[in-house]
Amino acid sequence: MASATLLEGGNVIDGTGTAPFAAAVLIESDMIAAVGEAAIGRARHLQHATRIDASGMTVMPGLIDAHVHLSFDDAASNPEVFHLRRNALSALVASYNARKLLRAGVTGILDPDSIFENMVDVRDAIDAGIVEGPRIACGCYALIPGLGGTAGRLIGDTGITGYVTVVQGKDAIMAEVRRQIKVGADWIKVHVSGIAPRYAHLGEMCNWSQEELNTICETAHDLGVPVMGHCRGATSTTRAARAGMDLIFHGTGMDEAAMEEVIKRRTPVCPTLTFQANIVDFGHQLGGDPAFAKLFEREIVDSVDSLRRLYAAGVPLLCGSESGFSMVPYGHWHYREMEVFTRYLGLDNLQAIRCATSENAFALKMSGKTGVIAVGMKADVICVAGDPAQDLTILGEPGRVRHVFVDGRKMDLSDLPARKPLEGWRMPSMGQQLTRDFALNGNVAATASHGNPQIKGGDLHDHPG
Repeated sequence: MASATLLEGGNVIDGTGTAPFAAAVLIESDMIAAVGEAAIGRARHLQHATRIDASGMTVMPGLIDAHVHLSFDDAASNPEVFHLRRNALSALVASYNARKLLRAGVTGILDPDSIFENMVDVRDAIDAGIVEGPRIACGCYALIPGLGGTAGRLIGDTGITGYVTVVQGKDAIMAEVRRQIKVGADWIKVHVSGIAPRYAHLGEMCNWSQEELNTICETAHDLGVPVMGHCRGATSTTRAARAGMDLIFHGTGMDEAAMEEVIKRRTPVCPTLTFQANIVDFGHQLGGDPAFAKLFEREIVDSVDSLRRLYAAGVPLLCGSESGFSMVPYGHWHYREMEVFTRYLGLDNLQAIRCATSENAFALKMSGKTGVIAVGMKADVICVAGDPAQDLTILGEPGRVRHVFVDGRKMDLSDLPARKPLEGWRMPSMGQQLTRDFALNGNVAATASHGNPQIKGGDLHDHPG
């Protein structure tokens, strides 16, 4: 007998941008079977239906985070990811962290690239009910040519380094795309732009020719698999859009030509500005370099006009947190991109929620199938104490998410078991550089940082992608 649950007494935010309304929601098996009076009437004829009193709560689609690195385990730097992670252990840790996302109301994620390609295995374990977690769509290794990525010379000239693989030449590109699809990639991830350390003052540069990007997209699309690209800078975004990439991450630094290409194709953009916003708002509390905060605030502000124009032209903007790094730890900031959208881009709360739910279903390759409270949609549903239409930040408050359903199954939200440190898992640090001035006068501003490069600027370009 199929399971059934009636959520009654709450207000519904349906994920389409419509104003909240009072209604019951009936879940049967993995689907939303009825909404409103029809839900109450249908439930009367279901002898074994579970009833949940949602009074004072908002019943809404589960959040979808379109940019999560579940295999990174809140890493403090790229070297930690590249050199200290182990395959089986990182997959086991990822399954632990996946449950943190559930407690934050996240019912689906796109994981663009992973170490050891092991998100394919975590995804399959969740799908099979072996462990609980959100829906996962994932890539395998991110593709880069000999130059590229966000980690400069840390990435080898050939082969695999961490979450990236180097491919050069048409035959190698086609072979790798096909191999990843055979492994089980839902998406192909490409680092279209990246850093060359000697020229870092120029920002990220496009590392691929138009022909190479065309080859990637044509090969993947021939097999029915979409392509996503990390793009900072106008040339990268322009070439990615022209190649037919299906999703653009970041999209900062667009010029007129880049915007025209994206608008013409209505290519969804996932700005992923949560990391930058956290440094701007909270970096100083961690001893962050003020110059670092200004750098990232400028990246946000400089993107505002282009992102507003894209949104006004009907280009979908997706919400992604980049969780997996120490500045955006799992379970804490998955709502935050909605706040960035309202503060900087001028969206209202319901528009931002739409970006994080029904629009974000695209990242799961499930547009029109989840992300909306409506009959016939997948039952990826959360109940939140309070009204996110009035205050988005309650979606980040511990304990506000009272019930979570993924594919109609009620998730266990009890406290996770305490986790102990893993030996050799974190990058050791001697902390702040001990200059004489600092030792005698406590003058932090005069010291150079040898701590977390993402927070204190040991390398201003060692930020995530």
